[in-house]
Amino acid sequence: MALPILGLIAAVVPLIDKLIPDPQAAAEAKLKALQMAQNGELAWLDANVKTALAQLEVNKEEARDPSLFKSGWRPAVGWLCVCGFAYMTVLRPIMPWLATVAGLNVPPLPPIDTAEIGALLFGMLGLGGMRSFERVKGKGR
Repeated sequence: MALPILGLIAAVVPLIDKLIPDPQAAAEAKLKALQMAQNGELAWLDANVKTALAQLEVNKEEARDPSLFKSGWRPAVGWLCVCGFAYMTVLRPIMPWLATVAGLNVPPLPPIDTAEIGALLFGMLGLGGMRSFERVKGKGR
């Protein structure tokens, strides 16, 4: 994600040429503006890394908790996503056929928006895949 200040710096650099006629002074002003932008971006990246590391520590502590309400919410979300996909891909197509074979007249089953649960499930699977990759490479416990 680019910082808005980088766009501002890109707009300011051509103005420096017009406002400062001396090429040496203009070059110094451009360098100063770019350094300010770089320092701002590095500070922003550092803050994001620190936030991510703090969240990882929270996640570790949360996973250690013996209470299922704290440590079990991630598996519960995963199982709910799997159940949603099972319903949409297996049960929903087969249930009307089974009802017809049994001689029952059943109204159509409601659909589930799999786009939302798909994003959640695939995000969770991606993180799990990264963890598995770490273990294969010997980085995990």
